[in-house]
Amino acid sequence: MSARPVLGIIACNRTVGTEVAQTVINRYATAAMRYADCAALIIPSLPDHMHAREIVGRLDGVLLTGTPSNVAPALYGDPAEGEGPFDPDRDRMMIELVEATIAAQRPLFGICRGFQEINVALGGTLRRDTSASDELLHHHAPDDAAFDAMFDHRHKVDLVEGGLLASAYAAPSLEVNSVHYQGIGALADSLAVEARAPDGLVEAYSARPNGAPLLAVQWHPEWATDGDDQSQTYFHLLGRALRGEL
Repeated sequence: MSARPVLGIIACNRTVGTEVAQTVINRYATAAMRYADCAALIIPSLPDHMHAREIVGRLDGVLLTGTPSNVAPALYGDPAEGEGPFDPDRDRMMIELVEATIAAQRPLFGICRGFQEINVALGGTLRRDTSASDELLHHHAPDDAAFDAMFDHRHKVDLVEGGLLASAYAAPSLEVNSVHYQGIGALADSLAVEARAPDGLVEAYSARPNGAPLLAVQWHPEWATDGDDQSQTYFHLLGRALRGEL
């Protein structure tokens, strides 16, 4: 059997019982392994014990996932405390991972918080009112919505003509799920918009730093991927990137 590419997936620090554990929600890992056709390794967010540079050269690419925690506002120059939960060790590890993955010329993909993280690591900012601003769509279901209903909260995104996503989907727009309280404020200078919501909020971006592809989306393609060609397409792009075909 020929070896499949190996994807590194960042972990979060979450309390399980009475102890802190390194966790990755299964749907991110299973969607990536199934539809990108890759093997996967979990990258612990333990920056006191390892540096991202030690491992990215052994990987074919990196995925930064969504998670309930928020990026610390101080990382994008906001003095406000913001609303948690926070995961400072993931914050530190993701900055190291973004820098090391780009330096190693490996593909870098992001989903939800991962989308926000890459923007921050590259010098962009976030806004924290995407479910409360009168200027924006409500990008999150009501707080009393059931868990599955949160992922049924959807809106349209317009794909940028000539972009990577517009080419992959051969369509001018998509309907995507929307499960985020925070979003892009200022987009990092090195990133190119791939999709916007009708209210103008950036929903996807791409780049080719050091020649390797970078692609991140604010929505959740890993949710209910079975039988959903649209969601699977994102991971097909990841698989191509891991094989140097993108």
